[in-house]
Amino acid sequence: MKTAFQFIIAISFLLVGDLAAQTPQYQLIKKTVIGGEGGWDYLSVDAENRRIYVSHSTKVEVLNADTHEKVGEIPDLKGVHGVIAVPKMGRGITTNGRSNTATIFDLKTLKPIVELPTGKNPDALLYDKFSKRVFIFNHSDVTTTVIDIEAGKVVGTIDVGGTALEAGATDEKGTIYVNLEDIHEIVAFDAKTLVIKNRWKIAPGEEPTGLALDTKTKRLFSVCHNGWMMVVDSEKGNVVAQVPIGKRVDGVVFNPKTKRAFSSNGEGTISVVEEVSANEFKLIETIKTEVGARTIAIDTKTGHVFVTTAQYGETPAATAEVPNPRPKVVPGTFMILEYGMK
Repeated sequence: MKTAFQFIIAISFLLVGDLAAQTPQYQLIKKTVIGGEGGWDYLSVDAENRRIYVSHSTKVEVLNADTHEKVGEIPDLKGVHGVIAVPKMGRGITTNGRSNTATIFDLKTLKPIVELPTGKNPDALLYDKFSKRVFIFNHSDVTTTVIDIEAGKVVGTIDVGGTALEAGATDEKGTIYVNLEDIHEIVAFDAKTLVIKNRWKIAPGEEPTGLALDTKTKRLFSVCHNGWMMVVDSEKGNVVAQVPIGKRVDGVVFNPKTKRAFSSNGEGTISVVEEVSANEFKLIETIKTEVGARTIAIDTKTGHVFVTTAQYGETPAATAEVPNPRPKVVPGTFMILEYGMK
């Protein structure tokens, strides 16, 4: 009887452990309807000053990171894609896709300081602490515009080759990495000399978009449209692991405290991938979000992640000019969603 009882207890513990592993760890913390009309792209969090910067059509919506209360906006931006803050400089910068420019603004007043020329269709961007430069990735002409944000001027340009430049990452030691969407590559170049160091294929990953980096283990997380997160050694360029993620991915962020990467998938999910070790990665949870929530930002203070989207209406009929029309966005439904641990 004692053996049978012990067996039952053991099975019970296994079942409880299995159920615990399946229990969702992340939940919706807050949902805020911002409203207005038009599309959206990247968003970012200034953890130090507790602000969220959200690109929205021709402006950037600026929200309180804790309450989502709107504290201001940066208007008159033509097709804004990306926006980041550089607190130490007291400045921020946007990428304006339709005017092929970048706008530097004051973090306190949100007023524009200077508008600078970039390459064609400036999209993603990042600030590199090592070189104290902003790198703007121009999607259409596959160049990177290098900006001294403190001086307010362009200090260089690099042509990385290929087609369709996407998001980048920095190791904060002098190397910048960027995804090339159409040829399925990651390119690494020197942050100061702008000389290309390496080009790595990331098969079976295809059409990589978002990129993040664990600087301690030297692991790049490149999220791809064919449903893979490719984990790549940032020194050697070899693929360490591939983890399945959701469809229509665009963005990815990494939390160094929890060793987890989050991919935002336009299908309406966030895939949470845990770094068990430098050579082992696993999908631990799929968070349900909303359709269209394809870009993502992380608050390094709280560990919470944010996505933006809106409600969709009917899809227009296909035409010769637009063979694959997108569903219309319902005016007034633009929103931000915040997710965190229970």
